[in-house]
Amino acid sequence: MVEGRFEVSSALTEPRFAWDGQESRSVQPWRNSPRRRKAAVFVVMKLLSLFLRLFGLMYLWPLSSSNHHINRKKNKDVYLAEHGKHTFRGRIDYKLKRMDSTKSLLIKTEQLLRIEDHDFAIRPAFGGSAIPVGIDVQVESIDSISEVNMDFTMTLYLRHYWKDERLAFPSTNNLSRTFDGRLVKKIWKPDVFFVHSKRSFIHDTTMENIMLRVYPDGNILYSVRITVTSLCSMDFSRFPLDTQNCSLELESYAYNENDLMLYWKNGNDSLRTEEIALSQFFIEEFHVSHGLALYSSTGWYNRLYINFILRRHIFFFMLQTYFPTMLMVVLSWVSFWIDRRAVSYVKAVDIYLWTSFLFVFLSVIEYAAVNYFTTKEEMKKLKQLKLTDYDASQAMAFDGCFHDQDIELNSFPPLSELTTDPCASSRDSTMLDLPPVLGTRLRRRRSIRQSVNHIMNNSYKIDSYSRLLFPLAYLLFNIIYWSIYS
Repeated sequence: MVEGRFEVSSALTEPRFAWDGQESRSVQPWRNSPRRRKAAVFVVMKLLSLFLRLFGLMYLWPLSSSNHHINRKKNKDVYLAEHGKHTFRGRIDYKLKRMDSTKSLLIKTEQLLRIEDHDFAIRPAFGGSAIPVGIDVQVESIDSISEVNMDFTMTLYLRHYWKDERLAFPSTNNLSRTFDGRLVKKIWKPDVFFVHSKRSFIHDTTMENIMLRVYPDGNILYSVRITVTSLCSMDFSRFPLDTQNCSLELESYAYNENDLMLYWKNGNDSLRTEEIALSQFFIEEFHVSHGLALYSSTGWYNRLYINFILRRHIFFFMLQTYFPTMLMVVLSWVSFWIDRRAVSYVKAVDIYLWTSFLFVFLSVIEYAAVNYFTTKEEMKKLKQLKLTDYDASQAMAFDGCFHDQDIELNSFPPLSELTTDPCASSRDSTMLDLPPVLGTRLRRRRSIRQSVNHIMNNSYKIDSYSRLLFPLAYLLFNIIYWSIYS
């Protein structure tokens, strides 16, 4: 078998076939062969296919990027729809989103209202007539009524209405702008305070409950949520059938009637109340009124009144006091139907009736005693609190900040009372209540006076003992009575 090799030098050279041991020689020319034409056609087709692919990618790239943007926008819309932002009845309001953007404002609020151009320490229209300030109130709740301290605590929404042309701003749609408490500190506002108030504060959870609304023409609404504790002079001469008249009074602190005129904005409709339920009272009436207050050094001031009438619930007192007393009196009338000449000695029924009357009478006495001791204990604690917490104005009197004739020295407690050691009484009471130590044989007995003071200082124990002693004593009486007379 003859071995040979086939050599191809390049694509453009001629193929040669050489036998072993012989020189290679050309078999035939390959320049115009069909194989070369097929290879050329194949290369051209490959180039054309590559060009078409590149052209297709260049044409389809904007469509794919726009589809990707649409998908992102769709996903964002779904997220907003799920979280309820910028929606109205299930639809997304893109116009509202664009209008709500704070970046669309060309100027800041302080520049729009020209706050830096005016002195807001001075009231509007200074030097002219008094500025009218309208007031309306919405009572949210009456939190407590204290007969001991003679005061009440009320939570309310206080709204002020006035006009300050310095805050007017141009507007094409005549819409107002609403702000929180941060802008309120930079403008003038009425200095309304509560007359005869003991404590008051503005709610600040989660931020200060303050709202300021400014209209393009300069009209302003200023609303604040306040809890105030105010004095209410109560008359208990008709207790428990009493009716108490309380009022919350509003007035400007610095501006008299020549500078500021307070008035109820909507007359009798300026006061709104929610459903208010109290434990010991029910509210008969809410109404508003107005008047003038005279101060000798500063003049006349406008004063507004929120009046309400409280009537006490009588059912508890009927059940606790009146019914037992009426029953005792009615039972005492049984003796009117007994002929005194028929029987001249004490009978078994007399013993039972009078003993029953005695139990009823003692129960009423126990109720009165507990109330008396409880009230006395509360007054004693209040007096101790007043002794420890001095009023700042009274303390300043000892520093020489006030003139002697302006100080009422009668309000200060005597020196002997101030030197008493409050810890001594608590120490004694604590020592009296301590159980005897194990192993001791001697035990100091209380005197009668110490026992009475201990009971007076712990009046709640009287009720605890009475719940057990009264039923047991009455049961023992019935056992003895029926065992003797039956």
